[in-house]
Amino acid sequence: MRLDRRSLTLLCGIWLAWAAILIGFQNLVEARMEPKRPDYALAWTPRETGRTSQNDKPYLIEPFMNRHVSWDSEFYLSIAIAGYDDPRVRLVQLPGRQPLSMNYAFFPLYPAVMRIVSLPLRVLDLNEIATATLAGVLVALVGTLGGMIALYDLVRDELGEDGGIRIAFYLLIFPSSFFLAQVYSEGLFVALAFGSMALAARQRLVWAALLAALAVWVRSTGVLLLIPLTLAWLGQVRGRRIARRELIYAGAVLLPALAFAAWWFVLGDQFHLVEDHWFGRSLTDWERTRQGWKAAFDSLRSAETVAQMRVYYGLEFSALGLAILACLLTVRRYPGPALFGLAVLAVTALSGAPQSLIRYVLVVPSVFILPARLGRSVVFDRAWTTANLLLLGLLVTLFTFDMWVA
Repeated sequence: MRLDRRSLTLLCGIWLAWAAILIGFQNLVEARMEPKRPDYALAWTPRETGRTSQNDKPYLIEPFMNRHVSWDSEFYLSIAIAGYDDPRVRLVQLPGRQPLSMNYAFFPLYPAVMRIVSLPLRVLDLNEIATATLAGVLVALVGTLGGMIALYDLVRDELGEDGGIRIAFYLLIFPSSFFLAQVYSEGLFVALAFGSMALAARQRLVWAALLAALAVWVRSTGVLLLIPLTLAWLGQVRGRRIARRELIYAGAVLLPALAFAAWWFVLGDQFHLVEDHWFGRSLTDWERTRQGWKAAFDSLRSAETVAQMRVYYGLEFSALGLAILACLLTVRRYPGPALFGLAVLAVTALSGAPQSLIRYVLVVPSVFILPARLGRSVVFDRAWTTANLLLLGLLVTLFTFDMWVA
């Protein structure tokens, strides 16, 4: 990647201001208001969003930076501190097998990095949960900066320096972008995935493949980075004789597949069992997926559905529709990122009930590429910014109070 010093300074300044404002807002909103509980966004959320619903989850009740942990944060903290078989985490009862910790539904690299970053933070003399929480937020934030730089580089040839700054800003204000400053793996994943695609576009295939392999150990969809890597390799060898160097690059392109195979050999069986039996997600259970989508659409049509559920599904479906449209409209200029995005969306939409879509589309580059193009219009830029910031404020407020967002 080639970075203009002025643009890099601007990106760092915007990132630092965003992080400070977002963290400050989460403190402010908690001090100023208290939502009415429970949350009726989904059929199961009322029993998980009461005033005492977190009391049986020791990793989610530590006061230090508590606004930045909820839902999946429990498992990342647990793995970082105690490993996968942590007795403090709930077990999934499996027919004919020993129970498995819910931790097995989560990938190892993000908590591993959290554990490493926690080591120097011990000088702060915090307890282990507080230390891991701080480490998790720092890893997410630094990863977010890496994702911003990668997006900037990805579009700079087309949109120039201003367009590169704009796309990075649009990443930060997307309604679910607050996950990039919580104990969640999205920040690290966008750094690795977007970085891999930016390097592939520059024909730096070995480094791109290494980042892609690491991304696989953060989220399963990292293996889909094979798509932009393969397209970049094909573009490199098109119309000429394949030499030894191209064969080496071809081997490098396979690194994400090898990383996925290694993870599957060690943890894949446990992952599949917990995902299937507890979280209800599986690419092979088409009937359950069909029923989940049918129930979601029935909820939207039913006159008895509460407004909270309507809004939740409205945002989920809008995010998915935006992401699909953005991929289709950018596939000609950015085939690798767009096809990667479509593959991610297919896995997301076809592996269970439609939940967390607005968070999953955060890793689809076209969601930011298309608005960055349209943002050359001042009117669109101001309107897009306003709409995103208002929705971001709503969703981060809900998350701060442990309500269900995605």
